[in-house]
Amino acid sequence: MDSSVQHSITKVVIIVLDGTGIGALPDAALYGDEGSNTLGNLAEAVGGLRLPNLQRLGLGNIGRIRGVPPAAQPAAAWGKMAERSPGKDTTTGHWELAGVILNHPFPVYPCGFPSEIIVSFEERIGRRVLGNKPASGTEIIEELGPEHLRTGCPIVYTSADSVFQIAAHEEIIPVEELYRMCTIAREILAGEHAVARVIARPFSGKPGSFQRTARRHDFSLPPPYPTVLEALAGRGYTVVGVGKIKDIFAGRGISRSLPAKDNADNVQKTISAVREMSPGVVFTNLVDFDTLYGHRNDAAGFARALEEFDDALPELLRAVSEEGAVFITADHGCDPTTASTDHSREYVPLLAWGPRLKPGVPLGTRSSFADLAATVARFFNFDWPAGTSFAHLLLKGNYGSLPYSAGSLEP
Repeated sequence: MDSSVQHSITKVVIIVLDGTGIGALPDAALYGDEGSNTLGNLAEAVGGLRLPNLQRLGLGNIGRIRGVPPAAQPAAAWGKMAERSPGKDTTTGHWELAGVILNHPFPVYPCGFPSEIIVSFEERIGRRVLGNKPASGTEIIEELGPEHLRTGCPIVYTSADSVFQIAAHEEIIPVEELYRMCTIAREILAGEHAVARVIARPFSGKPGSFQRTARRHDFSLPPPYPTVLEALAGRGYTVVGVGKIKDIFAGRGISRSLPAKDNADNVQKTISAVREMSPGVVFTNLVDFDTLYGHRNDAAGFARALEEFDDALPELLRAVSEEGAVFITADHGCDPTTASTDHSREYVPLLAWGPRLKPGVPLGTRSSFADLAATVARFFNFDWPAGTSFAHLLLKGNYGSLPYSAGSLEP
């Protein structure tokens, strides 16, 4: 192995901008997503994005984004990644980022769940259910919330993703009871009906002003094979999951979990974790882009959230130690400008920055999200069976010749 790689990077930060794709994949038409481009279409819809710090890193070099021109000397290595696994959901995307490529998609239920699933669930929880159809989470609680308040029946719904979601008002079904129901659903949804996630969706408020609360919890399938996170934990490294990372991986390979209520909280907890981190990985999901804005076709809100992340980026990069590296990417698209409110089958951006990483390197179009896992593994001196490492591109050359430092990014 190249001696310049060995022991040069021992602290890795992975930031997933949930749902922030950068152009339709070649097979997007098979998913009904031809023409989707979350970042590109969003930027056009709002008259241009203001992302000076991501621009300096090289975001505008990856693809055309109005308001984010290409950097003449990008401070980061830049490129994009294609998803090899079938699907366009959170679980599939994150698992592939961590080095697990799926051969078959998770089951989806565009007409609702079959009667045998619902009957079994109702028998075990002792209540009938409302809904059982694909729906927007905010819309279905407005539609069925009043009946839920009258009857105490939980609301079951799904989406274009492989999810079984259960919504309940916290004053009608206590959150712990809702979690118990989700555990029962997770047991039932096995074999051919093994959905990626069962999701508890507690809400509060009154008819006309219902609000989902922060006590959402995902009950995920465990990955079918060990991830690079498990490999790192098994080698004695610390893996910190920020936000919903622990849920996505069913706790596998996560040494410490830091739940968070929104993007801002996720970013601040990430910064704290980075400042305190020992050799290993901090893995963060910023869910608001997807949940609050992509799924609701709120282009203006999506743009504001990106700008807020951009404003926080310099503090995050300043927290990174000499032996650290930061990867900024996504797990799928969620284009808020299309008629669909579902995820979109897209490339995801890839930015790699660190004091010892070579800036301005074009990483090209990677053939798998798992290339990131292979690169992280190579940093820690082992090989990964899925994906192709680009560590040699990042570490080649003089570490001390950064055209921009974290300190030069806008405060």
